Amino acid sequence: MPEGRVGGDGGRGRPHVSYPRRVTEVERTIGTPDETTEEPAGGAGGDGAGATASRGRRRVGVLISVAALAYALDLASKLIVVAGLEHHAPIQVIGTVLQLDVVRNRGAAFGIGEALTLVLTAIAAVVIVVIARIARRLYSAPWAIALGLLLGGAFGNLTDRVFRSPGVFQGAVVDFIAPTHFAVFNLADSAIVCGGILIVILSFRGLDPDGTVHRD
Repeated sequence: MPEGRVGGDGGRGRPHVSYPRRVTEVERTIGTPDETTEEPAGGAGGDGAGATASRGRRRVGVLISVAALAYALDLASKLIVVAGLEHHAPIQVIGTVLQLDVVRNRGAAFGIGEALTLVLTAIAAVVIVVIARIARRLYSAPWAIALGLLLGGAFGNLTDRVFRSPGVFQGAVVDFIAPTHFAVFNLADSAIVCGGILIVILSFRGLDPDGTVHRD
């Protein structure tokens, strides 16, 4: 009876060797597509090629677009207020609550650190370099927006420090938004603050610049 079931001479060993081997090959062939599609999902939190593919394309274009818009608005607003408002009486936007008043600031945002102009210039340059390095692994659109705001704001104030008086890398930043009982600031300062707040929110939510989400 055992020989009749295997159907041939010397087939007594086939149920133990050949048949399981054929099943394994079939299972491997059928299972290959599933394993291929599951690897990127399982590696989405890692640094492998599958994780990169699952995140989509890099968001450098979003970063550059946001930075360019923030920089252009800041530069245009400063040119307008310097030409039309400097050495003039403040313009009331909302009574005395919000005014436009041109102030030359040699310090950091909101008038902090006026004696550290050169140091602040170097810090702004370092921030730009760091953002450029992060952009190489930037796959998150929210992070691209946040870093774009920081980059545009940093470039805006750095332009003032490089090209405005009293000298190169010692120039005073043009501030003109003057709320009551608050420091005078500009659009670059606003972009930097908004970008920083967005980065804090993204960090608390566990979203990294490379598009992965971590849970502490």
